[in-house]
Amino acid sequence: MSCAQTIQDYALRSIGIGERLLPRSDFTLCQQFTLIGSGMIWNVYFGAIALAAGFALAVALAMGKASRRVMLRKPSEWVIFVFRGSPLFIQFFFAYFLFLSLKGSSDFFNPFTAAWLGALIVLFLNTAAYSGEIFYGALRSIPQGDMEAAEAYGLTGWSKFRRITFPTMLRLAWPAYTNEAIFLFHATTLVYFSGFPAWQQRGDALYYANYFADRTFNPFVPYPILAGYFILLTLLIVGLFSLGSRRLNRHLPGAMQQRLRLRPNFLR
Repeated sequence: MSCAQTIQDYALRSIGIGERLLPRSDFTLCQQFTLIGSGMIWNVYFGAIALAAGFALAVALAMGKASRRVMLRKPSEWVIFVFRGSPLFIQFFFAYFLFLSLKGSSDFFNPFTAAWLGALIVLFLNTAAYSGEIFYGALRSIPQGDMEAAEAYGLTGWSKFRRITFPTMLRLAWPAYTNEAIFLFHATTLVYFSGFPAWQQRGDALYYANYFADRTFNPFVPYPILAGYFILLTLLIVGLFSLGSRRLNRHLPGAMQQRLRLRPNFLR
């Protein structure tokens, strides 16, 4: 089988398009690159959807934690504390068995035991908690002079938040938020090793890398391929967030604009 035929058969296998059966022997580099790359579709799906949805919740949690109202502040503090204080793998584990127990009471919860929805909810809540703490720190770092100037111009309430508070918070939080986005995409590799099953062997990139490592007894080929894909994905994320950073800092003089640099979180 040629490499072109392999790509045609397996490039979209992780989403159910193409050859159904996985190769059983005589694995080629092309097969490993293609199938692991196919699994990256799920990693990008989990990361992109969780990041986009978690952004809105993160802003709400940050505003809630900074609120003077106890009814808003305490729930926000506890959500952030619980999801930042417990390991992500344990969150996957408990969420799966929670959804599994609810599945028996109602058919409504059937999709929640599948990775595409159940694991996505966990990632969404996890990144919202971490991002919420990042945004909260940025909120507290907004110069008081900016807020006083806004009030002097007659800006209050929603107008003040939209024109001053929110853009300044984003600008201050953006470098740390970029690291959170990178970590989130890396964390998607935990999905299929945390209880959520890979239906019909349609797993993510790590699922296929593990498949080849188990059958070839040589992890030094599939895992470096997987790492290479994630390095490329990280470079793409940094590039996109750099564009966002330029947009947020466009009003500053060139000498004052900080270039976004890759600073991965090795400890979290």
